Parts: sequence; C-alpha cells; structure tokens
Amino acid sequence: MGSNDYLKLKPESATFLNLFLFTLSFNFVDIRTLADCPAGKERSYQSFGDRWIIVSSILLQKLLLAIANHLQTFKIIRAKIFGVPQETYGGKVKCGDWRIEVGKNNLKLGDDNGFRYYGGLTMMASTLAYESPSVIQTVVNNCWKMNLLKCYDFWNDFQGKPTTQAFAFQNTANDPNVIVVAFRGSSELGDWLVDFNVSWYNIEGIGHIHYGFMQALGLQNDGIDWPKELPSRPDNHQFAYYTLRQVLRDVVKANDKARFIITGHSLGGALATLFVTILAFHGESALLKRLQAVYTFGQPRAGDRNFAQFMNNLTKNYGFCYYRYVYSFDMVARVPFDFKNSWYKHFGECVYYNSCYKGKFLEAEPNPNYFFEILLIPRKYLTAWWELLRSLVIPPFKGEGFNTLMVRLFGLLLPGASAHLTQNYINSTRYGKIQLPLEIKP
Repeated sequence: MGSNDYLKLKPESATFLNLFLFTLSFNFVDIRTLADCPAGKERSYQSFGDRWIIVSSILLQKLLLAIANHLQTFKIIRAKIFGVPQETYGGKVKCGDWRIEVGKNNLKLGDDNGFRYYGGLTMMASTLAYESPSVIQTVVNNCWKMNLLKCYDFWNDFQGKPTTQAFAFQNTANDPNVIVVAFRGSSELGDWLVDFNVSWYNIEGIGHIHYGFMQALGLQNDGIDWPKELPSRPDNHQFAYYTLRQVLRDVVKANDKARFIITGHSLGGALATLFVTILAFHGESALLKRLQAVYTFGQPRAGDRNFAQFMNNLTKNYGFCYYRYVYSFDMVARVPFDFKNSWYKHFGECVYYNSCYKGKFLEAEPNPNYFFEILLIPRKYLTAWWELLRSLVIPPFKGEGFNTLMVRLFGLLLPGASAHLTQNYINSTRYGKIQLPLEIKP
C-alpha cells in the first residue's frame, strides 16, 4: 500500500478471545491480531471508544459473513432442487414500474431548479442500477425515452473480480446536455460487509477515506494507488474511476454545454461521492466545473472530518449541489461509526424524510450512530411495525411488492435494515412533502 497511514481490519483471522481481551484492555493483546497499521501507529487506538468501534465492526462483519455463507448454501440447494432461475429480459419490463414522474402533478424541470425532478430521476436510476444490462437498456431507451450510453462491470484489483457496476445515460427527453452516471449499491451481503468495515486509507491533503470503497472505485493494488493516468495493463481490466472519467472527458470534448449528475444508493452513493473526490485529487477542474449535482440515497459515511471539510470546500469552490437523502432509521446511512473526531463523518446537508414521508433539510441526520442510541430501540421497532402495516394496506399506491414485504418482515428483527429499501426513497422523492430552502426555490 502506498499510503503511510492506514488501518485495515482482519475479521477473518480475528478470534473471539482476542476481541474480548482487546476490548477490556489495550495491553492484553496487540492490535495487529485484529488489524494492519503502519509501524508506530499501534497505540493510536488506546481509548475504550476506539477499541469498541474496532471490535464492533469486526463482530458485525463476522455475523454478516456467517449469514452470507448460509445463504450461499441455501442458494446451491435451491438451484439443485428447482433449477437455476431464468434471467429477466428487457422485453418483460413494464414501463409503469419505472415511471419517473414526481408527485401527482408531474412537476416540470424548472419548477424548483430541478431539485424534485432530478431527485426523482436519480433515485429511479439508482434503483435501476441493481438490474441486468438488458433491463437497464429497455427502461432508459424505451420507457424514459432517453439515451443509454453504456452499462459497465468494473474490476476490483483487491478482490480479483468485477464487483462494481454502473451505467451512464443522456437525458434526451428533457435536458439533453445532462449526462447521469448511476453507481449500483449494496446488492449482496458481501457489499454490506464493506459498508460496516471501518478500515480506512489516507490521502494526503484530503483525509482518511474508507478503504473498501476506494478498492471498489479503482484503487490500484500495486503500490501506485491513484496514478493520475492509469498505466497500460496486460489484462485490459476496466476500473470505475478511470473509465468513467474518460467517458466524461469525451463528452466535454463533444459538447461544450455538457453537465454531469452523479448518483447512487447505499454503496453506490459512497462511490458517487468518492468519484468526485478523486477528480479533485487529480485536479480535473474541467470536469468539476461541469458537475451539476451529486444525489445520494442511504449513503454510508465515506471518510473522516478532514475528508468532510475537504468535500464541503469542494462544493463551495465549484458550486455543484450535493443532496444526501436519508430515510427514517436507515442503518446504512449511519455507518461506519461516527465517534468523537477520529472516525467517520458525513458532510453537507441531509435531506431527511421520516416514516410518513415528511421531509426537511437538516445539518445532520437524527441519531447519527445507529447501534449506540439504546433509548431509541423501542421507537425503531414501532417504526418497523408501522412500515410493515403500511406495506400491507397500500401496496398498489406505493409500489410495494412481495420481495419488499419480505424485507419489511426481516425489519421486525433488525429495524433499520428494511428502512434502507430503495422503495422508501422512491416514495420519499415521489410522494414526500418538503419545505425547500430559499437557494433551491426559483
């Protein structure tokens, strides 16, 4: 690793005895049994709060890994008994399921400087990013009457396989100069493992940034980390940051009025944010000047307070909008942990919607650390029951389906998990009511 400051957890090799002893006292066990860090940095994690965050992160990862292994076994058994499910083809798409109108009156693009329109469009694009390329092509070209540029499956140099998906399209229906890039979010438990991991990687002048997110975006596993121009590789693998940056460069050359919007749900929201971060790290001013907005939904934290300050300054310097949507008790939007000034921080305003889809602009989301607010546990369970009952009563109106209902049932066991559903964010952007700040109003 090229950075001289980092923390990389080792949940696979960490034993429960080591976790227990490390929690009780730093002197009982060396941190290197739980994590890798530079020589001389071992004693940077002596406080009980720091040790508890490390232990909690590893325990959560072990739990999710065990669940993922059992689910994989279940899938193998189901495939042997019932056969492999058929692929969903583009021809089976119902355009009514992918409507992008906002509210009852289908607000126009200029009604509020595009906030509601692009909030609705980017949320649907973030949801569409979870689908197969054939479905994405059908929805963008045939349902939305826009122009799909390409779907991508990007390589992760650390996992040795493609783990990052995204697609880009041109809003030819209403705003032809706008190109939208949508990153896929956490679609498997393996992605959730990344969300709960507090491992970080330092970029000088920017701050500590989530190590797993950096890997998914295109961090190089050969000691060069983030070269401004990627050296030629014999394997010809594509990496998210470098490929998408070139796409935007080509668009700028062809259209001097082009503007960009970057979006994503969950992990996809973190990647959308960090894509902009690395553009700034590489001094890509020509692209940053064309950046219109970043919309994220249920985004986990991506870096520390220095990173947050860097991104706040970046939005001011280049004048692009950053809208971070958080729905109710969404647990992913509240991880990794925010503790004192040494761990993870969100930046920018939060566009918050409660479980009744009533929105407001806040400096930060309520109860920022999901697992630490013990007094809120009863309220979280009551909200989970309300969301389940709502799903049973109004499925035709809110687009609730069987799969959504199953996740809401799971939310009775772990409230906040079902709050992360894309359907909640679709309903918030489409039906939610919110008082807009003066700078957004026309």
